[in-house]
Amino acid sequence: MKKPAWVVEKERAKRAAANETVWLFGLHAVRDALVNPARKKLRLLVTRNAADKLAEAIAASGMEPEIQDARKFAAPIDPESVHQGAALEVKPLDWGRFDEVCASGRGAPVVVLLDRVTDPHNVGAILRSSEVFGARAVIAPRHHSAPETGALAKTASGALERQPYLRVTNLAQAMEDLRRMGFVLLGLDGAADLTLAEGLARAGTRPIGLVLGAEGPGLRQKTRETCDSLVRIPYPGGFGSLNVSNAAAVSLYAATVGR
Repeated sequence: MKKPAWVVEKERAKRAAANETVWLFGLHAVRDALVNPARKKLRLLVTRNAADKLAEAIAASGMEPEIQDARKFAAPIDPESVHQGAALEVKPLDWGRFDEVCASGRGAPVVVLLDRVTDPHNVGAILRSSEVFGARAVIAPRHHSAPETGALAKTASGALERQPYLRVTNLAQAMEDLRRMGFVLLGLDGAADLTLAEGLARAGTRPIGLVLGAEGPGLRQKTRETCDSLVRIPYPGGFGSLNVSNAAAVSLYAATVGR
């Protein structure tokens, strides 16, 4: 019997994910990945200078580094990348089941959901803020979002190794799942009537999902409709608005420290 097309596509995606690798670069990102026991490490390229700086992490990882000429660094990364003489090929992290991470994972009962935020620098900064404020996870759709890359890891400054970054097939479905777990979903929208503080007050002690959209387009219609409330960060000044990573940091502070 012929398999349905959706089954074939799912199996193909699963095989592709199993074969996927990522090149991390930069001393900080590589060091944190080397000492992360959950990270499957495949190949380490370093200059002699970088090898000296990473000596303890390399020893802890048990890896055999490949020493590179600083003038002919052979890692398959963008030549413009600031690699600092270190690059590490790894498998993407497996954070486990979505419901377990969000419902009973470590940290405050707060998650961040990103709707088509594709800039790896923004996502890296959001991961860093999420770790600082103790959020349980950052959640993004598998397509139309920033994948796990060297640029994202470098901007995250090590947070990628410790902060769950969950890529889901359908963001609206993930939001419905969170609602069934008891989360209140607050979508950030500069034109909303409610302020963020008012939305958090209405949620009381229930877990919070902060939903942020891409700069410019903002939240998609389906995402907006799936939120429990739309809220805004009030700006006393008359200048523009915060970018998505700054809005995430402010929202995380309000939902954790300031709540």
